[in-house]
Amino acid sequence: MAEPVLNAESIIKGLRGEFCRDASRYELLQFAATKIREAGPPYTSVYMYMLERDSDVLSLKAFDGRETEHTEIPIGKGLCGKAITTNSDLNIADVKAEPDYLACNLETRSELIVLIRRNQEILGQIDIDSDVPNGFDEEEEKALRRVADAIATLM
Repeated sequence: MAEPVLNAESIIKGLRGEFCRDASRYELLQFAATKIREAGPPYTSVYMYMLERDSDVLSLKAFDGRETEHTEIPIGKGLCGKAITTNSDLNIADVKAEPDYLACNLETRSELIVLIRRNQEILGQIDIDSDVPNGFDEEEEKALRRVADAIATLM
């Protein structure tokens, strides 16, 4: 298997450093979004959505890449909402073939959504858009899962 583009260990080390300097929740999420996107293609845009307590809404807390109008996504709506209701990560090779897809950008061709979980509790998700069809293989997904798990631990 090919090495992932994303260097999860470097990002996790940086997140720990930010945490040790008392970075806020927003700063941790923004750090992760920026470092993930800086990995380069296939990472076009990175959106950090968190579940609002006592609400059925995912709220955009940080991002790097293209702006999106989807700053709040109801649970169950679109692929991001579907990931929450199915309690599963989603690796979508072709977003145009998905009836549940909410287009953030016309250039997006594939999407990877990895849940941020603490034990069984879903805290939020990392939503990655790529301009490359079938942009994320299993190794990329595993690398992003390690980053999501680190975020859950530090929050």
